[in-house]
Amino acid sequence: MGFNCGIVGLPNVGKSTLFNALTATAAAQAANYPFCTI
Repeated sequence: MGFNCGIVGLPNVGKSTLFNALTATAAAQAANYPFCTI
């Protein structure tokens, strides 16, 4: 049985940073400017 999870939120609230922290990687690009991950 697999596990699917989604991270949903407003722009610029740290979703990518949270994802990187949970996975202990830098898989999602994160930067200090708006709309970096689009």
